[in-house]
Amino acid sequence: MAPGPKTGPALFLGLELATDQLRASIVDESLELVGVECVDFDTELPEYQTQGGIFTTPGDAYTTPVDMWVKALDFLLEKLTRNHDVTRIKSIGGCAQHALVWWKSTPIPSFPALDPRLPFHSQLPPNTFSLPNTPVAQDTSAHTHALALEALLGGPDLMAARVGTCANASLLAAQLLRVRESWTSDVWSRTGKIQLASQFLASMVVGEWVNVGESEACATGTWVHASAGAGAQGAPGLGRWDEGVLEIVGGSREEGRRIRTWLGDVEVAGGRKAAHISRYLCERYGFEPDTIVTPFTSDYLSSYLSLCPSPGDAVLSFGPMDTLLTPAQHYLPTRLYSLFPHPAQDASEKRRYIAMLSSRNADVPRALVRDMYTKSWSAFDRLVAIVPPGGSIGLDDKLFSFWLLQGDSYPLSHVKGIYRFETGIKVNEFRDLRANPRCLLESQVLSFRFRWSRMIATGVLGSNINRSRGNVAQAPGPTSPQGQNPRSNIASSLGLSFDPYDYSPLPARILVTGAAANFPSVANLAGDVFNAPVFMPSTQVDSAQVVPHRNAPATGFPGRASLGGAYFARWIWGKERSSAIGGSSTGRGLGGFEEEIRRLHGKRWVASGGNPLRTNVNAPLGGNGGSGANSGTSTPYGHRSGLGSTVFVEEEEEEVEEMERASGILASSVFAGGFADRDLGRDISRMRTLTGSTLDTVTSSGSIGPSTAFTTPDLNAGAGSPGGVGAVVPQTTTLTPVTALPTSDAEAQIGLAKVAEADVDAFMTYAAIVPEYCRLEGMLCKSLV
Repeated sequence: MAPGPKTGPALFLGLELATDQLRASIVDESLELVGVECVDFDTELPEYQTQGGIFTTPGDAYTTPVDMWVKALDFLLEKLTRNHDVTRIKSIGGCAQHALVWWKSTPIPSFPALDPRLPFHSQLPPNTFSLPNTPVAQDTSAHTHALALEALLGGPDLMAARVGTCANASLLAAQLLRVRESWTSDVWSRTGKIQLASQFLASMVVGEWVNVGESEACATGTWVHASAGAGAQGAPGLGRWDEGVLEIVGGSREEGRRIRTWLGDVEVAGGRKAAHISRYLCERYGFEPDTIVTPFTSDYLSSYLSLCPSPGDAVLSFGPMDTLLTPAQHYLPTRLYSLFPHPAQDASEKRRYIAMLSSRNADVPRALVRDMYTKSWSAFDRLVAIVPPGGSIGLDDKLFSFWLLQGDSYPLSHVKGIYRFETGIKVNEFRDLRANPRCLLESQVLSFRFRWSRMIATGVLGSNINRSRGNVAQAPGPTSPQGQNPRSNIASSLGLSFDPYDYSPLPARILVTGAAANFPSVANLAGDVFNAPVFMPSTQVDSAQVVPHRNAPATGFPGRASLGGAYFARWIWGKERSSAIGGSSTGRGLGGFEEEIRRLHGKRWVASGGNPLRTNVNAPLGGNGGSGANSGTSTPYGHRSGLGSTVFVEEEEEEVEEMERASGILASSVFAGGFADRDLGRDISRMRTLTGSTLDTVTSSGSIGPSTAFTTPDLNAGAGSPGGVGAVVPQTTTLTPVTALPTSDAEAQIGLAKVAEADVDAFMTYAAIVPEYCRLEGMLCKSLV
């Protein structure tokens, strides 16, 4: 890419340390995209021999080398300096995947002094870290330790009330406990400091230790959030590290205090700059010394910020972990959800929060079902589209499946396995195998529908009167402030605490990210289950045209999390500049983060005459055009789930096409029997062995879907003789893309495209399924099946 002009307006840089890449996005003052860079770990740092940026070992362990991150930062900074005028960068924001960095005690207490004549990786070698390969977000090897900690704290309810979350394998507390109990004593004894990956990245940019933000501290399982405000406007009180939890993790009071020193202090106010850029980066790469560095946060929260959700919206991100995030007005921690302080707010603001529902059983089950029942993602998508809701036309013989392959959080923390139910009875397999893809996706989305209804009943989201449903007609009858439907007789008759036929408490819009959302069937399913329009970032829609089989953005396209970091950097810079001019600590004339970002987008929209936001910088052209009517679809995974030893080559799906022609609206003959092995793609002639060039691995998210899940080799760039190992079969079938529907200016100007409409008839069909789904899930939780 040619360097940009050396003079011009201010620029803002967002960094994202994802599982498979280190990404950077640059925007100008109006939030227009002007630059994108990335370092791909597998291809640009092959000496580490990672796959999807990670190592996998038996026992649900997923780790990554910290030294690789250090070297990637060198590479990324060199690209930024070569292709952009970094002197114009006024502020830097960033985020990272959920992981820990274990520093040895040698460079403590001060950050290592760095020589600007040498790169990072030559001054911070692997032996700088007491744990060179650190677990990443999808690592579940600490799941049993998390459950043990939860039991010691009195169970999920008491743990959530105490530290704001219940047990899950990603908790910092669980990871610490596992390292102390399962690793050699050298790791523990040599450690002098631990940082979350976002802290680590920020410290590298600032050149000194950076405190963790409270949003991420609340996700560690060791922080007590002070929700009561000290001031009239709800200013935050003083939270603290829970000494009792740290003592349990450390094994003694002395070790608990030692962990407390490792963690450092917590930055409660996220609406101000963290520091200025390091002298090292100024002298080596040419940044200006007055460049602001903002607080860094987690990738899923940064992706959330990039979408600017309104109250009543839900951000549904598909990835290695599926997540649903939504704005919350109150801090009411329960075992039903996780709760974080909003990462972009002033101390003087009324406190705002983000509630999150999550599921670890996401990409892996979807990829496994793809491998078991179809030959390609196109066939998977088409099966989901043509199979009726519930897997059957009948009203009383719906099919349900639960693919719980990894240890999850409450209420499924003790449940593992694959469970199928037909006519209410547990079966080993459905009579018609073609129902499996749809039943899996329905189970995953219905789980969020059920948990949302339970969450909103707690009042954590605040007032729910009408929930700004827009053009979606309200259900008859009033609702209570907590969204509980007064028609309690309906709910009680169904054995539920909520009325599944009342959609007024549900989200007004669904904002989807993650490559699975590019399946038209998945986007429509989300809209049907929640009876809400579905919107997708236009950057993702266009990126899918170029790289249809990766969760990572295509070359030249920004990651949503890095874009969120750039937006945050622009907001902080504006506040600091207004403060300097007006003398106010909060910034003259600037509102909250979402309000200011929408204002900037609206200003740019008017100035440009209604032109949409740029979605890429010098990206290759895709096969189906841009984010208009022909915008496209991508698949989030590779040719395998990471669980098997063979891979199915994508070929023309004659069987599915024949089924579509013969079935019409799926007459009963379609479900008379199952596929033969040949029909499922199990013919030996259609299988090949995985090699180094075709092996795909599970990686981490975020994001509010931000980090990559599964990667796929380029199907058009294979080597080897026809029919041999690693050969690429021509004439592959591509997915039918999602279609960008007519989108209002309000959404288009902030970079969203509508991809699915609300359908009240389809919603009512799923509402009838909800009671049976809840009953079966309850039986699983109680170990009754």
